Amino acid sequence: MKRRQTSFPVLTSRPVRIAMAAAVLAATGALTVTFVSSGGNGTADAATSLAQFVPIQNVRPNVRHPRPTAAASAGRFTVNCGTNGNGKFSPDNPVAQPGIKNGAEHVHDFVGNLAITADSSDADLDASGTTCRNGDKSSYFWPVVRIDRTVRSGAEVQRALSETQPAVVCPSVRDRLPAVPVRARARVDRLLAALDRLETAANERMTASRGRIDAGINSRVLGSLRTSRAILIKDISAAVTDTGGERPGMVSLVDCDVSYDGMHAAMHGTAHAASIRAGQVASPQIHCPTVRDKLPGVPDQALAEVNRNLDELDRQISEADERLVTSRGQGGAAFVDNAVLGPLRANRVAVLDRIATAIGRQGTRPQGLDALATCTLNQAPAAPGTPATPGGAALPEPQGPDFELPGNTGGIVRPAKVLIEYRGNPVSKVVPMPKFLRTLTGDAKPTSRGPANARATWTCSGFGDRLSDKYPICPAGRQVQRVHDFPGCWDGKNIDSDNHRKHVAFADKATGACPQGFRAIPQLRITISYNIPRSVQAKGQYALDSFPEENHNPFSDHNDFINVNSARTMQRMTTCINAGKRCS
Repeated sequence: MKRRQTSFPVLTSRPVRIAMAAAVLAATGALTVTFVSSGGNGTADAATSLAQFVPIQNVRPNVRHPRPTAAASAGRFTVNCGTNGNGKFSPDNPVAQPGIKNGAEHVHDFVGNLAITADSSDADLDASGTTCRNGDKSSYFWPVVRIDRTVRSGAEVQRALSETQPAVVCPSVRDRLPAVPVRARARVDRLLAALDRLETAANERMTASRGRIDAGINSRVLGSLRTSRAILIKDISAAVTDTGGERPGMVSLVDCDVSYDGMHAAMHGTAHAASIRAGQVASPQIHCPTVRDKLPGVPDQALAEVNRNLDELDRQISEADERLVTSRGQGGAAFVDNAVLGPLRANRVAVLDRIATAIGRQGTRPQGLDALATCTLNQAPAAPGTPATPGGAALPEPQGPDFELPGNTGGIVRPAKVLIEYRGNPVSKVVPMPKFLRTLTGDAKPTSRGPANARATWTCSGFGDRLSDKYPICPAGRQVQRVHDFPGCWDGKNIDSDNHRKHVAFADKATGACPQGFRAIPQLRITISYNIPRSVQAKGQYALDSFPEENHNPFSDHNDFINVNSARTMQRMTTCINAGKRCS
Protein backbone atom coordinates (compact mmCIF):
# COMPACT_ATOMS: atom_id res chain seq x y z
CA MET A 1 0.00 0.00 0.00
CA LYS A 2 1.19 3.48 -0.81
CA ARG A 3 0.64 6.02 1.92
CA ARG A 4 0.55 9.72 1.13
CA GLN A 5 -0.83 13.02 2.35
CA THR A 6 -3.62 14.77 0.54
CA SER A 7 -6.00 17.66 1.00
CA PHE A 8 -9.51 17.26 -0.30
CA PRO A 9 -10.78 19.54 -3.06
CA VAL A 10 -14.04 21.42 -2.68
CA LEU A 11 -16.67 20.42 -5.23
CA THR A 12 -18.37 23.58 -6.45
CA SER A 13 -19.23 22.56 -9.99
CA ARG A 14 -22.39 20.63 -9.07
CA PRO A 15 -24.87 20.47 -6.15
CA VAL A 16 -23.89 18.09 -3.40
CA ARG A 17 -26.61 16.01 -1.80
CA ILE A 18 -24.91 15.80 1.58
CA ALA A 19 -22.29 18.39 2.46
CA MET A 20 -18.59 17.60 2.55
CA ALA A 21 -17.39 18.49 6.01
CA ALA A 22 -13.85 17.27 5.50
CA ALA A 23 -13.56 18.82 2.05
CA VAL A 24 -14.77 22.20 3.18
CA LEU A 25 -12.31 22.26 6.03
CA ALA A 26 -9.48 21.17 3.79
CA ALA A 27 -10.13 24.20 1.63
CA THR A 28 -9.43 26.38 4.65
CA GLY A 29 -6.24 24.49 5.47
CA ALA A 30 -7.73 22.96 8.62
CA LEU A 31 -7.60 19.30 7.64
CA THR A 32 -5.07 16.94 6.16
CA VAL A 33 -5.91 13.27 6.04
CA THR A 34 -3.62 10.27 5.56
CA PHE A 35 -5.13 7.50 3.46
CA VAL A 36 -4.23 4.16 1.96
CA SER A 37 -4.92 3.56 -1.72
CA SER A 38 -7.33 0.73 -2.51
CA GLY A 39 -10.39 -0.27 -4.52
CA GLY A 40 -11.94 2.63 -6.39
CA ASN A 41 -10.37 5.91 -5.31
CA GLY A 42 -8.99 4.78 -1.95
CA THR A 43 -9.55 8.03 -0.09
CA ALA A 44 -10.79 8.70 3.38
CA ASP A 45 -12.80 11.57 1.88
CA ALA A 46 -15.97 12.26 3.83
CA ALA A 47 -17.82 13.29 0.70
CA THR A 48 -21.15 12.13 -0.58
CA SER A 49 -21.37 13.77 -3.98
CA LEU A 50 -21.48 12.51 -7.54
CA ALA A 51 -17.68 12.25 -7.27
CA GLN A 52 -18.24 9.43 -4.77
CA PHE A 53 -20.21 7.33 -7.24
CA VAL A 54 -18.62 5.25 -9.98
CA PRO A 55 -19.96 3.07 -12.81
CA ILE A 56 -18.91 -0.41 -11.78
CA GLN A 57 -17.56 -1.06 -15.27
CA ASN A 58 -14.95 1.64 -14.58
CA VAL A 59 -13.54 -0.27 -11.60
CA ARG A 60 -10.76 -2.62 -12.61
CA PRO A 61 -10.97 -6.24 -11.46
CA ASN A 62 -9.14 -6.34 -8.13
CA VAL A 63 -10.38 -9.42 -6.26
CA ARG A 64 -7.75 -12.14 -6.10
CA HIS A 65 -8.19 -15.67 -4.71
CA PRO A 66 -5.12 -17.52 -3.41
CA ARG A 67 -4.51 -20.86 -5.10
CA PRO A 68 -5.82 -23.72 -2.89
CA THR A 69 -3.35 -26.28 -1.62
CA ALA A 70 -3.91 -29.96 -0.91
CA ALA A 71 -4.62 -29.09 2.73
CA ALA A 72 -7.31 -26.52 1.90
CA SER A 73 -10.75 -26.43 3.50
CA ALA A 74 -12.94 -25.64 0.51
CA GLY A 75 -16.47 -26.05 1.86
CA ARG A 76 -19.11 -23.44 2.61
CA PHE A 77 -21.83 -23.26 5.25
CA THR A 78 -24.76 -20.93 4.57
CA VAL A 79 -27.13 -19.47 7.17
CA ASN A 80 -30.46 -17.83 6.36
CA CYS A 81 -31.28 -15.14 8.93
CA GLY A 82 -33.61 -13.07 6.75
CA THR A 83 -33.39 -9.42 5.76
CA ASN A 84 -34.50 -7.74 9.01
CA GLY A 85 -38.17 -8.27 8.32
CA ASN A 86 -38.77 -7.80 12.07
CA GLY A 87 -37.54 -4.23 11.77
CA LYS A 88 -34.84 -4.49 14.43
CA PHE A 89 -33.11 -1.15 13.91
CA SER A 90 -30.81 0.36 16.51
CA PRO A 91 -28.02 2.95 16.85
CA ASP A 92 -26.25 0.70 19.38
CA ASN A 93 -22.95 -0.98 18.51
CA PRO A 94 -22.56 -3.88 20.96
CA VAL A 95 -19.15 -4.93 19.54
CA ALA A 96 -17.19 -1.70 19.17
CA GLN A 97 -19.01 0.34 21.84
CA PRO A 98 -20.49 -2.01 24.45
CA GLY A 99 -22.56 -0.32 27.12
CA ILE A 100 -22.96 2.94 25.19
CA LYS A 101 -26.51 3.74 24.12
CA ASN A 102 -26.71 5.31 20.64
CA GLY A 103 -22.98 4.63 20.37
CA ALA A 104 -23.08 4.33 16.58
CA GLU A 105 -24.87 7.67 16.09
CA HIS A 106 -26.45 6.01 13.04
CA VAL A 107 -28.90 3.18 12.50
CA HIS A 108 -27.94 -0.48 12.00
CA ASP A 109 -29.88 -3.33 10.46
CA PHE A 110 -29.80 -6.33 12.82
CA VAL A 111 -30.47 -9.94 11.84
CA GLY A 112 -30.14 -13.06 13.96
CA ASN A 113 -30.24 -12.39 17.70
CA LEU A 114 -33.49 -10.67 18.71
CA ALA A 115 -32.56 -9.41 22.17
CA ILE A 116 -29.19 -7.79 21.56
CA THR A 117 -28.55 -4.24 22.73
CA ALA A 118 -25.43 -2.36 23.78
CA ASP A 119 -25.83 -3.83 27.28
CA SER A 120 -26.44 -7.50 26.46
CA SER A 121 -24.38 -10.06 28.36
CA ASP A 122 -23.31 -13.37 26.84
CA ALA A 123 -26.02 -15.09 28.88
CA ASP A 124 -28.63 -12.69 27.48
CA LEU A 125 -27.53 -13.47 23.93
CA ASP A 126 -27.62 -17.20 24.59
CA ALA A 127 -31.19 -17.01 25.95
CA SER A 128 -32.50 -14.93 23.04
CA GLY A 129 -34.70 -15.85 20.13
CA THR A 130 -33.37 -15.49 16.59
CA THR A 131 -34.41 -14.78 13.02
CA CYS A 132 -32.03 -17.48 11.69
CA ARG A 133 -33.78 -20.58 10.36
CA ASN A 134 -31.24 -23.03 11.78
CA GLY A 135 -31.46 -21.62 15.31
CA ASP A 136 -28.22 -19.63 15.07
CA LYS A 137 -28.46 -16.95 17.78
CA SER A 138 -25.49 -14.98 16.47
CA SER A 139 -25.90 -11.25 15.87
CA TYR A 140 -25.04 -9.77 12.48
CA PHE A 141 -25.43 -6.01 11.97
CA TRP A 142 -24.43 -3.24 9.54
CA PRO A 143 -25.35 0.41 8.80
CA VAL A 144 -28.52 0.92 6.79
CA VAL A 145 -28.62 2.37 3.27
CA ARG A 146 -31.00 5.26 2.59
CA ILE A 147 -32.37 7.05 -0.44
CA ASP A 148 -32.44 10.81 0.09
CA ARG A 149 -33.31 13.11 -2.80
CA THR A 150 -32.76 16.35 -0.89
CA VAL A 151 -29.90 18.75 -1.63
CA ARG A 152 -28.03 20.63 1.07
CA SER A 153 -25.29 23.20 0.93
CA GLY A 154 -21.83 22.51 2.29
CA ALA A 155 -22.22 25.40 4.71
CA GLU A 156 -24.53 23.38 6.98
CA VAL A 157 -21.96 20.73 7.84
CA GLN A 158 -19.10 23.23 7.91
CA ARG A 159 -20.99 25.28 10.48
CA ALA A 160 -21.93 22.18 12.50
CA LEU A 161 -18.34 20.97 12.72
CA SER A 162 -16.99 24.44 13.49
CA GLU A 163 -19.26 24.55 16.55
CA THR A 164 -18.40 21.05 17.77
CA GLN A 165 -15.98 20.05 20.50
CA PRO A 166 -14.87 16.45 19.90
CA ALA A 167 -15.40 14.39 23.04
CA VAL A 168 -13.89 11.17 24.31
CA VAL A 169 -16.55 8.56 25.05
CA CYS A 170 -15.68 5.44 27.06
CA PRO A 171 -17.72 2.40 28.08
CA SER A 172 -18.79 2.53 31.71
CA VAL A 173 -16.96 0.02 33.90
CA ARG A 174 -19.13 0.77 36.95
CA ASP A 175 -22.25 -0.46 35.19
CA ARG A 176 -20.69 -3.78 34.16
CA LEU A 177 -19.02 -4.92 37.38
CA PRO A 178 -20.11 -8.05 39.23
CA ALA A 179 -20.81 -7.78 42.95
CA VAL A 180 -17.74 -6.20 44.57
CA PRO A 181 -16.59 -7.88 47.82
CA VAL A 182 -16.53 -5.68 50.92
CA ARG A 183 -12.76 -6.06 51.18
CA ALA A 184 -12.27 -4.77 47.63
CA ARG A 185 -14.83 -1.95 47.61
CA ALA A 186 -12.50 0.90 48.64
CA ARG A 187 -9.77 -0.16 46.22
CA VAL A 188 -12.22 -0.57 43.34
CA ASP A 189 -13.69 2.87 44.04
CA ARG A 190 -10.21 4.42 43.90
CA LEU A 191 -9.50 2.70 40.59
CA LEU A 192 -12.86 3.78 39.15
CA ALA A 193 -12.08 7.37 40.16
CA ALA A 194 -8.73 7.04 38.38
CA LEU A 195 -10.58 5.95 35.23
CA ASP A 196 -12.75 9.06 35.50
CA ARG A 197 -9.65 11.26 35.77
CA LEU A 198 -8.13 9.62 32.70
CA GLU A 199 -11.24 10.39 30.65
CA THR A 200 -11.34 13.98 31.91
CA ALA A 201 -7.69 14.50 31.00
CA ALA A 202 -8.24 12.98 27.56
CA ASN A 203 -11.13 15.38 26.93
CA GLU A 204 -8.93 18.30 27.92
CA ARG A 205 -6.43 17.19 25.27
CA MET A 206 -9.24 17.06 22.72
CA THR A 207 -9.83 20.81 23.02
CA ALA A 208 -6.86 21.24 20.67
CA SER A 209 -9.02 19.98 17.80
CA ARG A 210 -12.20 21.95 18.43
CA GLY A 211 -14.05 22.65 15.22
CA ARG A 212 -11.98 20.31 13.07
CA ILE A 213 -11.12 16.68 12.49
CA ASP A 214 -7.56 15.71 13.37
CA ALA A 215 -6.91 11.98 13.04
CA GLY A 216 -3.41 12.41 14.46
CA ILE A 217 -4.61 13.95 17.74
CA ASN A 218 -7.40 11.36 17.96
CA SER A 219 -4.95 8.49 17.51
CA ARG A 220 -2.52 9.80 20.12
CA VAL A 221 -5.22 10.55 22.69
CA LEU A 222 -7.04 7.26 22.24
CA GLY A 223 -3.85 5.19 22.14
CA SER A 224 -2.54 6.64 25.38
CA LEU A 225 -5.97 6.33 27.00
CA ARG A 226 -6.33 2.69 25.93
CA THR A 227 -2.97 1.77 27.45
CA SER A 228 -3.77 3.43 30.77
CA ARG A 229 -7.34 2.10 30.93
CA ALA A 230 -6.13 -1.44 30.26
CA ILE A 231 -3.87 -1.27 33.31
CA LEU A 232 -6.57 0.12 35.59
CA ILE A 233 -9.24 -2.29 34.38
CA LYS A 234 -6.86 -5.19 34.92
CA ASP A 235 -6.26 -3.91 38.45
CA ILE A 236 -10.01 -3.68 39.07
CA SER A 237 -10.45 -7.25 37.90
CA ALA A 238 -7.64 -8.39 40.18
CA ALA A 239 -9.10 -6.48 43.15
CA VAL A 240 -12.42 -8.28 42.72
CA THR A 241 -11.06 -11.79 42.10
CA ASP A 242 -8.30 -11.61 44.74
CA THR A 243 -10.97 -11.11 47.41
CA GLY A 244 -13.18 -13.95 46.26
CA GLY A 245 -15.37 -12.15 43.73
CA GLU A 246 -16.45 -13.31 40.28
CA ARG A 247 -13.97 -12.60 37.47
CA PRO A 248 -15.33 -9.54 35.63
CA GLY A 249 -13.97 -10.16 32.10
CA MET A 250 -13.86 -6.52 31.01
CA VAL A 251 -11.43 -6.39 28.08
CA SER A 252 -14.29 -5.23 25.84
CA LEU A 253 -14.54 -2.04 27.93
CA VAL A 254 -10.96 -0.86 27.43
CA ASP A 255 -11.25 1.01 24.13
CA CYS A 256 -12.71 4.51 23.92
CA ASP A 257 -13.73 6.58 20.92
CA VAL A 258 -13.88 10.19 19.79
CA SER A 259 -17.41 11.47 19.29
CA TYR A 260 -18.49 14.39 17.12
CA ASP A 261 -22.11 13.97 18.11
CA GLY A 262 -22.40 17.72 18.73
CA MET A 263 -22.74 17.95 14.95
CA HIS A 264 -26.09 16.17 15.22
CA ALA A 265 -27.53 18.95 17.36
CA ALA A 266 -26.12 21.64 15.07
CA MET A 267 -27.66 19.89 12.05
CA HIS A 268 -31.06 19.53 13.70
CA GLY A 269 -32.73 20.94 10.58
CA THR A 270 -36.14 20.90 9.00
CA ALA A 271 -35.88 17.38 7.54
CA HIS A 272 -35.26 15.87 10.94
CA ALA A 273 -37.81 18.11 12.65
CA ALA A 274 -40.41 16.80 10.21
CA SER A 275 -39.53 13.21 11.05
CA ILE A 276 -40.02 13.92 14.76
CA ARG A 277 -43.47 15.34 14.12
CA ALA A 278 -44.34 12.37 11.92
CA GLY A 279 -43.88 9.67 14.49
CA GLN A 280 -42.40 8.35 17.67
CA VAL A 281 -39.06 6.66 18.23
CA ALA A 282 -38.55 4.01 15.58
CA SER A 283 -36.55 1.48 17.59
CA PRO A 284 -38.17 1.14 21.01
CA GLN A 285 -35.83 -0.05 23.73
CA ILE A 286 -36.11 -0.51 27.47
CA HIS A 287 -34.19 1.91 29.67
CA CYS A 288 -33.75 0.86 33.31
CA PRO A 289 -31.78 2.47 36.15
CA THR A 290 -28.40 0.82 36.64
CA VAL A 291 -28.03 -1.32 39.75
CA ARG A 292 -24.47 -2.67 39.79
CA ASP A 293 -22.97 0.77 40.40
CA LYS A 294 -25.40 1.48 43.27
CA LEU A 295 -24.47 -1.47 45.46
CA PRO A 296 -22.18 -1.29 48.51
CA GLY A 297 -19.46 -3.83 49.15
CA VAL A 298 -21.04 -7.28 49.31
CA PRO A 299 -20.25 -9.75 52.12
CA ASP A 300 -18.43 -12.89 50.98
CA GLN A 301 -21.32 -15.18 51.86
CA ALA A 302 -23.71 -13.14 49.68
CA LEU A 303 -21.53 -12.75 46.55
CA ALA A 304 -22.89 -15.72 44.60
CA GLU A 305 -26.52 -14.91 45.36
CA VAL A 306 -26.14 -11.23 44.50
CA ASN A 307 -24.42 -12.05 41.22
CA ARG A 308 -27.19 -14.48 40.26
CA ASN A 309 -29.75 -11.78 40.88
CA LEU A 310 -27.79 -9.11 39.00
CA ASP A 311 -27.67 -11.48 36.04
CA GLU A 312 -31.41 -12.03 36.43
CA LEU A 313 -32.01 -8.26 36.19
CA ASP A 314 -30.02 -8.20 32.95
CA ARG A 315 -31.97 -11.17 31.59
CA GLN A 316 -35.29 -9.48 32.39
CA ILE A 317 -34.32 -6.38 30.41
CA SER A 318 -33.12 -8.52 27.53
CA GLU A 319 -36.39 -10.43 27.45
CA ALA A 320 -38.36 -7.18 27.51
CA ASP A 321 -36.34 -5.76 24.61
CA GLU A 322 -36.96 -8.94 22.61
CA ARG A 323 -40.66 -8.71 23.41
CA LEU A 324 -40.72 -5.19 21.93
CA VAL A 325 -39.33 -6.55 18.66
CA THR A 326 -41.57 -9.61 18.38
CA SER A 327 -44.79 -7.87 19.46
CA ARG A 328 -44.47 -4.76 17.31
CA GLY A 329 -47.89 -3.61 16.13
CA GLN A 330 -49.82 -5.63 18.69
CA GLY A 331 -52.37 -4.20 21.09
CA GLY A 332 -53.38 -0.61 21.63
CA ALA A 333 -51.70 2.42 23.10
CA ALA A 334 -51.35 0.82 26.54
CA PHE A 335 -49.99 -2.51 25.28
CA VAL A 336 -46.33 -1.81 26.13
CA ASP A 337 -47.20 -0.50 29.60
CA ASN A 338 -49.44 -3.46 30.43
CA ALA A 339 -47.59 -6.29 28.67
CA VAL A 340 -43.96 -5.23 29.00
CA LEU A 341 -43.16 -2.39 31.42
CA GLY A 342 -45.64 -3.38 34.14
CA PRO A 343 -44.51 -7.00 34.46
CA LEU A 344 -40.89 -5.92 34.19
CA ARG A 345 -41.26 -3.55 37.14
CA ALA A 346 -42.91 -6.25 39.26
CA ASN A 347 -40.14 -8.71 38.49
CA ARG A 348 -37.44 -6.13 39.23
CA VAL A 349 -39.00 -5.26 42.58
CA ALA A 350 -38.77 -8.92 43.62
CA VAL A 351 -35.15 -9.31 42.46
CA LEU A 352 -34.00 -6.05 44.03
CA ASP A 353 -35.55 -7.15 47.31
CA ARG A 354 -33.65 -10.44 47.11
CA ILE A 355 -30.40 -8.55 46.56
CA ALA A 356 -31.03 -6.28 49.55
CA THR A 357 -31.97 -9.27 51.72
CA ALA A 358 -28.86 -11.24 50.73
CA ILE A 359 -26.57 -8.34 51.64
CA GLY A 360 -28.54 -7.58 54.81
CA ARG A 361 -28.10 -11.09 56.21
CA GLN A 362 -24.37 -10.52 56.69
CA GLY A 363 -24.10 -6.73 56.70
CA THR A 364 -26.07 -3.52 56.46
CA ARG A 365 -29.14 -3.86 54.24
CA PRO A 366 -28.92 -1.32 51.38
CA GLN A 367 -31.82 1.13 51.35
CA GLY A 368 -33.68 2.56 48.38
CA LEU A 369 -33.01 -0.20 45.83
CA ASP A 370 -36.75 -0.39 45.10
CA ALA A 371 -36.45 3.07 43.52
CA LEU A 372 -34.48 1.39 40.73
CA ALA A 373 -37.36 -0.87 39.72
CA THR A 374 -39.21 1.36 37.26
CA CYS A 375 -38.08 1.23 33.63
CA THR A 376 -39.14 3.41 30.71
CA LEU A 377 -39.32 3.24 26.95
CA ASN A 378 -37.25 5.54 24.75
CA GLN A 379 -40.34 6.97 23.10
CA ALA A 380 -40.01 10.67 23.89
CA PRO A 381 -38.20 12.70 21.22
CA ALA A 382 -35.19 14.51 22.63
CA ALA A 383 -35.37 18.27 22.45
CA PRO A 384 -32.54 20.11 20.67
CA GLY A 385 -29.83 21.04 23.15
CA THR A 386 -30.79 18.41 25.70
CA PRO A 387 -27.65 16.84 27.20
CA ALA A 388 -27.94 13.16 26.33
CA THR A 389 -24.41 11.92 25.78
CA PRO A 390 -21.03 12.16 27.50
CA GLY A 391 -20.13 14.95 25.07
CA GLY A 392 -23.01 17.05 26.39
CA ALA A 393 -24.69 17.36 22.99
CA ALA A 394 -28.21 16.39 22.06
CA LEU A 395 -28.29 12.99 20.45
CA PRO A 396 -31.93 11.97 20.02
CA GLU A 397 -33.11 8.45 19.40
CA PRO A 398 -33.81 7.55 15.76
CA GLN A 399 -37.28 8.94 15.18
CA GLY A 400 -40.19 9.01 12.79
CA PRO A 401 -41.29 6.60 10.08
CA ASP A 402 -37.82 6.55 8.54
CA PHE A 403 -35.88 6.05 11.81
CA GLU A 404 -33.86 9.22 11.24
CA LEU A 405 -31.12 11.05 13.08
CA PRO A 406 -29.90 14.52 12.09
CA GLY A 407 -27.64 14.05 9.08
CA ASN A 408 -28.93 10.51 8.48
CA THR A 409 -32.21 11.14 6.72
CA GLY A 410 -34.25 9.57 3.94
CA GLY A 411 -36.07 6.30 3.50
CA ILE A 412 -34.24 3.09 4.46
CA VAL A 413 -33.73 0.64 1.61
CA ARG A 414 -34.52 -2.84 2.89
CA PRO A 415 -32.10 -5.47 1.58
CA ALA A 416 -33.47 -7.65 -1.20
CA LYS A 417 -31.23 -10.47 0.00
CA VAL A 418 -28.69 -11.11 2.76
CA LEU A 419 -26.31 -14.01 2.11
CA ILE A 420 -24.39 -15.21 5.19
CA GLU A 421 -21.60 -17.66 4.38
CA TYR A 422 -18.89 -19.30 6.45
CA ARG A 423 -15.98 -20.28 4.21
CA GLY A 424 -12.77 -22.26 4.43
CA ASN A 425 -9.07 -21.47 4.14
CA PRO A 426 -6.97 -22.16 1.01
CA VAL A 427 -3.99 -23.60 2.89
CA SER A 428 -5.36 -25.32 6.02
CA LYS A 429 -8.32 -26.86 7.77
CA VAL A 430 -10.41 -24.64 10.03
CA VAL A 431 -11.05 -24.98 13.75
CA PRO A 432 -14.36 -24.04 15.42
CA MET A 433 -14.92 -20.43 16.44
CA PRO A 434 -15.27 -19.99 20.20
CA LYS A 435 -18.74 -19.12 21.37
CA PHE A 436 -19.26 -15.36 21.93
CA LEU A 437 -16.34 -14.43 19.66
CA ARG A 438 -16.71 -10.77 18.69
CA THR A 439 -15.36 -9.52 15.37
CA LEU A 440 -15.81 -6.61 13.03
CA THR A 441 -14.71 -5.71 9.52
CA GLY A 442 -14.10 -2.32 7.97
CA ASP A 443 -13.89 0.92 9.91
CA ALA A 444 -16.79 3.25 10.65
CA LYS A 445 -14.39 6.19 11.14
CA PRO A 446 -11.67 6.29 8.47
CA THR A 447 -11.63 10.09 8.51
CA SER A 448 -11.40 10.68 12.24
CA ARG A 449 -9.39 7.56 13.18
CA GLY A 450 -7.45 6.87 9.99
CA PRO A 451 -8.25 4.44 7.17
CA ALA A 452 -5.86 1.59 7.99
CA ASN A 453 -8.73 -0.78 8.84
CA ALA A 454 -11.20 0.46 6.21
CA ARG A 455 -12.10 -1.92 3.38
CA ALA A 456 -13.61 -1.54 -0.08
CA THR A 457 -16.98 -3.32 -0.02
CA TRP A 458 -19.11 -2.00 -2.88
CA THR A 459 -19.95 -3.80 -6.11
CA CYS A 460 -22.85 -4.89 -8.32
CA SER A 461 -24.34 -8.31 -8.88
CA GLY A 462 -22.41 -10.04 -11.64
CA PHE A 463 -19.24 -8.07 -10.89
CA GLY A 464 -17.82 -10.12 -8.02
CA ASP A 465 -14.30 -9.74 -9.41
CA ARG A 466 -14.12 -6.10 -8.30
CA LEU A 467 -14.81 -4.10 -5.13
CA SER A 468 -14.90 -0.32 -4.88
CA ASP A 469 -14.66 2.16 -2.05
CA LYS A 470 -17.11 4.35 -3.95
CA TYR A 471 -20.85 3.82 -4.31
CA PRO A 472 -21.42 1.81 -7.49
CA ILE A 473 -23.65 2.73 -10.38
CA CYS A 474 -24.79 -0.62 -11.74
CA PRO A 475 -25.92 -1.65 -15.22
CA ALA A 476 -29.66 -1.95 -15.72
CA GLY A 477 -31.06 -5.04 -14.02
CA ARG A 478 -28.10 -5.43 -11.61
CA GLN A 479 -28.32 -5.07 -7.84
CA VAL A 480 -26.14 -2.82 -5.68
CA GLN A 481 -24.14 -5.05 -3.35
CA ARG A 482 -21.96 -4.78 -0.25
CA VAL A 483 -19.53 -7.63 0.35
CA HIS A 484 -18.20 -7.80 3.93
CA ASP A 485 -15.35 -10.24 4.54
CA PHE A 486 -14.48 -10.82 8.21
CA PRO A 487 -11.11 -11.92 9.58
CA GLY A 488 -10.62 -15.66 9.12
CA CYS A 489 -7.83 -16.18 11.67
CA TRP A 490 -8.06 -16.38 15.48
CA ASP A 491 -5.40 -16.21 18.20
CA GLY A 492 -6.74 -19.41 19.79
CA LYS A 493 -7.40 -17.78 23.18
CA ASN A 494 -9.52 -14.63 23.28
CA ILE A 495 -13.09 -13.82 22.28
CA ASP A 496 -12.35 -10.06 22.27
CA SER A 497 -9.41 -7.68 22.71
CA ASP A 498 -8.80 -4.16 23.95
CA ASN A 499 -9.24 -2.67 20.46
CA HIS A 500 -11.73 -5.35 19.28
CA ARG A 501 -9.28 -6.41 16.53
CA LYS A 502 -6.07 -7.93 17.91
CA HIS A 503 -7.57 -11.33 18.76
CA VAL A 504 -8.39 -11.97 15.09
CA ALA A 505 -6.57 -11.33 11.81
CA PHE A 506 -7.05 -11.47 8.07
CA ALA A 507 -5.26 -14.20 6.15
CA ASP A 508 -2.41 -13.21 3.84
CA LYS A 509 -3.89 -11.86 0.59
CA ALA A 510 -1.40 -13.66 -1.61
CA THR A 511 -1.18 -17.06 0.08
CA GLY A 512 -4.26 -17.31 2.29
CA ALA A 513 -2.14 -18.35 5.27
CA CYS A 514 -2.91 -17.08 8.78
CA PRO A 515 -0.25 -15.04 10.61
CA GLN A 516 2.06 -16.92 12.95
CA GLY A 517 0.30 -17.79 16.19
CA PHE A 518 -3.18 -17.65 14.59
CA ARG A 519 -5.48 -20.48 13.51
CA ALA A 520 -7.88 -20.56 10.58
CA ILE A 521 -11.56 -20.42 11.59
CA PRO A 522 -14.69 -20.46 9.41
CA GLN A 523 -14.33 -17.15 7.60
CA LEU A 524 -17.55 -15.11 7.61
CA ARG A 525 -18.70 -13.32 4.47
CA ILE A 526 -21.94 -11.30 4.39
CA THR A 527 -23.23 -10.13 1.00
CA ILE A 528 -26.09 -7.62 1.11
CA SER A 529 -28.01 -6.95 -2.12
CA TYR A 530 -30.33 -3.99 -2.83
CA ASN A 531 -32.83 -3.14 -5.54
CA ILE A 532 -32.08 0.57 -5.96
CA PRO A 533 -33.56 2.37 -9.01
CA ARG A 534 -30.84 3.12 -11.52
CA SER A 535 -31.96 6.77 -11.72
CA VAL A 536 -31.28 7.06 -7.97
CA GLN A 537 -27.83 5.55 -8.46
CA ALA A 538 -26.98 7.85 -11.38
CA LYS A 539 -28.05 10.96 -9.43
CA GLY A 540 -26.03 9.98 -6.33
CA GLN A 541 -29.13 9.77 -4.16
CA TYR A 542 -28.38 6.72 -2.03
CA ALA A 543 -25.84 6.48 0.80
CA LEU A 544 -24.88 4.81 4.06
CA ASP A 545 -25.86 6.00 7.47
CA SER A 546 -22.66 7.16 9.15
CA PHE A 547 -21.06 9.03 12.01
CA PRO A 548 -21.50 12.77 11.43
CA GLU A 549 -17.83 13.44 10.71
CA GLU A 550 -17.81 10.75 8.01
CA ASN A 551 -20.78 12.34 6.23
CA HIS A 552 -21.84 9.18 4.42
CA ASN A 553 -18.35 8.28 3.26
CA PRO A 554 -18.71 4.97 1.33
CA PHE A 555 -15.27 3.96 2.64
CA SER A 556 -16.75 3.94 6.18
CA ASP A 557 -18.79 0.81 5.44
CA HIS A 558 -18.50 -1.84 8.16
CA ASN A 559 -20.15 -4.92 9.64
CA ASP A 560 -20.14 -6.51 13.11
CA PHE A 561 -20.68 -10.04 14.40
CA ILE A 562 -21.02 -11.94 17.68
CA ASN A 563 -20.90 -15.72 17.39
CA VAL A 564 -23.72 -17.34 19.37
CA ASN A 565 -23.79 -20.59 17.42
CA SER A 566 -24.08 -23.63 19.64
CA ALA A 567 -21.01 -25.86 19.98
CA ARG A 568 -22.87 -28.55 18.04
CA THR A 569 -23.69 -26.25 15.13
CA MET A 570 -20.17 -24.83 15.04
CA GLN A 571 -18.71 -28.35 14.92
CA ARG A 572 -21.10 -29.28 12.12
CA MET A 573 -20.07 -26.14 10.27
CA THR A 574 -16.37 -26.90 10.70
CA THR A 575 -16.77 -30.51 9.57
CA CYS A 576 -18.68 -29.42 6.47
CA ILE A 577 -16.10 -26.81 5.49
CA ASN A 578 -13.14 -29.11 6.08
CA ALA A 579 -14.79 -31.82 3.96
CA GLY A 580 -15.23 -29.42 1.04
CA LYS A 581 -19.03 -29.65 1.08
CA ARG A 582 -21.83 -27.12 0.64
CA CYS A 583 -24.10 -27.13 3.70
CA SER A 584 -26.77 -25.04 5.39
